Amino acid sequence: MSSSSIVARNISVEFPIYENSHRSLKKAVLNLTTGGRIGQDAGRHAIVKAIDDLTFSFTEGERVGLVGHNGSGKTTLLRTLSGVYAPVRGELKVHGKIASLLDVSMGLDPDATGFENIYLRGILDGLKPARIRSKIDEIADFSELGDYLNLPVRTYSSGMMLRLAFAISTSVEADILIMDEWLSVGDAEFSIKAAERLESLVGKASVLVVASHDPKLVARVCNRKISMEHGRMIADEPVLPPVESEGPLVSHTAQLPH
Repeated sequence: MSSSSIVARNISVEFPIYENSHRSLKKAVLNLTTGGRIGQDAGRHAIVKAIDDLTFSFTEGERVGLVGHNGSGKTTLLRTLSGVYAPVRGELKVHGKIASLLDVSMGLDPDATGFENIYLRGILDGLKPARIRSKIDEIADFSELGDYLNLPVRTYSSGMMLRLAFAISTSVEADILIMDEWLSVGDAEFSIKAAERLESLVGKASVLVVASHDPKLVARVCNRKISMEHGRMIADEPVLPPVESEGPLVSHTAQLPH
């Protein structure tokens, strides 16, 4: 069985914006806000170069932290690795099962019950019915939603919905884990339980790729740091291990609404 890895060669991701003209005020404003990453295709449409000619490899055992200001391309890269976006140029090869925690609520049907959503998300993740059934009790217990799982998700508060989504998303181990910031869900007590579960999932993954604005989290979790700017990788360096352990990552989490 081959090792888990992600290998990219000269990949670019672009988004068309609008009909372009040389004197466009909109183009001038976008140039200022994106660092000049506005180009033009053969049909004279403006395009944003969100990812610009990246070549890299993430191999087994690596915990990669993506850092950079908003708009630097971190989230676009994560979505590309997860299969949400396809490169317009270059080659991207992924070996291993990916779990993406970019939007844990994605795929929930508000008119379906909690139990029905467990099945729906399992199907979307490519799980067989028997595998989904084997996970139901574990997901229900972890979410602590009790009888609410028999009600439509539209009756849930945002915090309840995130509990269910988090319990589902983290119920299956994966070879490659993709995250945009570290997730925390619910009140303080549930947050601790969620953080411990997330750390366990990270520990079992062969490859981790996480974007973060928190240098303490990157120092604690990652062994490789990549700095991004204007869709390019401007630095790639090892991360020195922290001097001492700090326990579960609760204080460094990006708190979701509840």
